[in-house]
This record gives sequence, structure tokens and C-alpha cells, in this order.
Amino acid sequence: MKFSVVGSGTMGRGIGQIFAQSGYNVVQVDVSKQALDNARVAIIDSLNKLERKGSLKDTPDRIISRMEFTDNMDSISESDMVIEAVFERLDIKTETLKRIGATVGKNTIIGSNTSSISINLLSAYVDNPERFMGIHFFNPVPVMKLVELVSGEKTSSDLMKKVYELLVTIGKDPVTVRDFPGFVSNRVLMPLIREAILAFEESVASASDIDKTFRLGMNHPMGPLELADFIGLDVCQDIMEVLYTNYGDPRFKPPITLRNLVNSKKLGRKTGEGFYKYEVKK
Repeated sequence: MKFSVVGSGTMGRGIGQIFAQSGYNVVQVDVSKQALDNARVAIIDSLNKLERKGSLKDTPDRIISRMEFTDNMDSISESDMVIEAVFERLDIKTETLKRIGATVGKNTIIGSNTSSISINLLSAYVDNPERFMGIHFFNPVPVMKLVELVSGEKTSSDLMKKVYELLVTIGKDPVTVRDFPGFVSNRVLMPLIREAILAFEESVASASDIDKTFRLGMNHPMGPLELADFIGLDVCQDIMEVLYTNYGDPRFKPPITLRNLVNSKKLGRKTGEGFYKYEVKK
């Protein structure tokens, strides 16, 4: 099978990497050549780390040789499966899905890595929506085993089964969920992160003590504010906006502190500052 991933940010390049690691040829597409260059560097760095840990069945050079990095959307035309992994914004995703549908064959499987947007809504922009589904990976993709498989009303049950079995063969452990905003993961996670931000906003405790409470008291590997920084505060805000718009429930409304950090371009680890400060690789 030939795989393509449209979008080469953190999630997109991670998805491309795991399929290449599993022996498949992968086309990595992005409109930004800089994003493609960054993706190649990040994937090579990730593969080298995995090799040092003894976690690869092939050499980094052989794996990267199976990947094509391009800004030419026509390169996906012969793909058996295409995964959209662009920004978590409805306008960008719908435009991308329309371009994918216009480029690939009618039997090509099309998946969206959306973390919160309705699959039924997105399916309106895909011809033959029975071949379309949500395939939500988790960051960092090469490490995290979970994938949420989201079925829309028109998604073929055979497709769900086929993709489930495929992901198992590449080392993932999928769950199947119905098409509700946020699915399972972000529907439950975002109110937790939101409440932690409000506790920080109201000076109930410091950011480090809020996170320490969850690490030591609830045995979470990472506290909610640390996790928000890791995800990206802009991404958290986008997901909360989708949930708030769809459910109309204030438990999903982005807090002022989150909005202020995002407006100040303090987006977490990727910019060097969010609720904490980080060293950014140059």
C-alpha cells in the first residue's frame, strides 16, 4: 500500500514516520517547503533516537528513503490511503479535504486526524463519504499506541474494520468511537485542563503545585498545565472553541488566561513559553 499524509506539522510528520517505519512508502505533503524541511529533520532525529534505544527493525536511512517530501498535491494521486493532518480549523480542513478528493481515486481511503471536529460535518466535503473516517493519533505519534477511530453516519463498517486491523499491524491499539465533538479523549480532557487553568487563574495554587497534585495524587505522568503546554495552547484553545460551539456548555469555554497566552504567542513548548518556560532547539 502507498500512504500519503497531508500536513507536515508535529502530528503529520509523526504519522508519516510510523507508516514508513512499518515498511510502507509514504508521501509527505505540505504547502510550506520550510515545514517539509523541518519535518525531514525532525523525523531523522526521532529515528536516530529510536535506533539508539533499539526500537527500530530497520535503519533510519532505509526508513527515510521510503518517504517523499513534496509540496505537490498531485503526488498523492496513486495513494491507497491519505490522512489529512492540517490545523484544527474547519475552514482549513474542509478546503484540504476537497483538494484531496479531487486528486485521488474514488476508492482511496481518506482519514482525518481531527481531534474534535465532527466527522459527519467533514464528510460533506468528501466524495463517496463511505470511504471517509476519523483517524485521531496522539502526540508523540511514534510512541503513543492509542488511536481513536471515528465512524460517521456514512462510514463503511468494512472500512472501520480494515483500518482497525491495519493500525494493529503497525503497533497501535485503536478504540472505536461515535461521532460526538471531542470524541472520548478531548471531551474528557479539555474540561480538566480548563479547570486547572481556572485554578491557576484564581491563585488557588501555583502552576507547579497544580501539576504536582495530579502527578503525585492521581498518578498522571504529566500535570494538566504541563500537558496543555505539550499539546500547544493554541491547539487547546481551538479544541475548546469547537466543543463550546457544538455543546454550548460553559465547561468547554476557553478561559481568559488561555486566550491571553495564545494572543501573546506563548503557546507552550513549541514557542519556549506557556505556563512554564522551555529551551527551544534552534
